[in-house]
Amino acid sequence: MTTELTILTLAGLLQCLQFFAYSFTANRQVSRKVALGPRDEPVQLTGTAGRLKRALENHFEGLILFTIACLVVTLGDQSTPFTTGCAWTYLGARILYVPAYALGLTPWRSIVWAIGFFATTFMLIAALL
Repeated sequence: MTTELTILTLAGLLQCLQFFAYSFTANRQVSRKVALGPRDEPVQLTGTAGRLKRALENHFEGLILFTIACLVVTLGDQSTPFTTGCAWTYLGARILYVPAYALGLTPWRSIVWAIGFFATTFMLIAALL
């Protein structure tokens, strides 16, 4: 397995941890009846629970593009120290993004997000060269 795929796997596990953090904080905010119910009406989460939910959703979006980059690099046999560095940068940025978003750290949340996004973009470009 390439290093990029290993990092993709770690990013998937990070997604699992984010889900648990979001779920824990959300369940503390709403009643048990709402948490276990069908949620026919959307639940409006606030504070940390709301921010962790948005961070989780953002990671789903970013993970799609990162997955494409890892697969293109791996299947195209384009893995290099540069693409590996980009993958580690993406993962590091995503790890930092969670507390930055949960704590409402402005503008750091956006800066960390951009670092991860550009790391993924550079991986895609490198695969074409």
